[in-house]
Amino acid sequence: MKAIDLSKIDFAKGNGLIPAVVQDADTLQVLTLAYMDEAALRETLDSGQATFFSRSRGGRWRKGETSGDFLNVVSVTPDCDGDAVVVKVRPVGDACHLNRISCFGEEDAPGLGRIGRLERTIHVRAQADPNDSWTARLIAQGPKRAAQKVGEEGVETALAGAAGDNAELASEAADLIYHLLVLLHARDMVFQDVLDVLTRRAEPAEDQG
Repeated sequence: MKAIDLSKIDFAKGNGLIPAVVQDADTLQVLTLAYMDEAALRETLDSGQATFFSRSRGGRWRKGETSGDFLNVVSVTPDCDGDAVVVKVRPVGDACHLNRISCFGEEDAPGLGRIGRLERTIHVRAQADPNDSWTARLIAQGPKRAAQKVGEEGVETALAGAAGDNAELASEAADLIYHLLVLLHARDMVFQDVLDVLTRRAEPAEDQG
């Protein structure tokens, strides 16, 4: 985890507390909003597990100590004024005390967050018995087999796009995306590697003089 300069965090503005927006590192779904004092932020950085200051209890609170639903921290990023932070995590269990993924509604990884959720599922199933999991079996056969499936699904998606209805196209595109993510996993890559390329392509071309 990248270190942050605690001297630049303005705890005084909030009477010793700063809001902490907790976000799933893979799906980017907002999981909860909590508060930290300086001690809680230090403990979060030192332990790698999200620790907060409970305003109702009047003291320190590490998420998961009683429930087992820990929030393993990937990064902590202050805002521009230094009076709030975004804490990106990989949750173990639910973030909400109502046994939901998020405190903000019942959706699980809405929108493009579904890609991150699917990647996480593929990572878990890759460890399963190939006799019990198509994902594990496909990965066990190596990248070439996964690449073959991407080719097959790409053709089927193209055919659905040319002559099928919208429901068929959506279904075939879903199969294509799933197999593409399996291929990336087999090559020790993630979808973010693809997004990084798209980001670079979107940058204005440098002036060649």
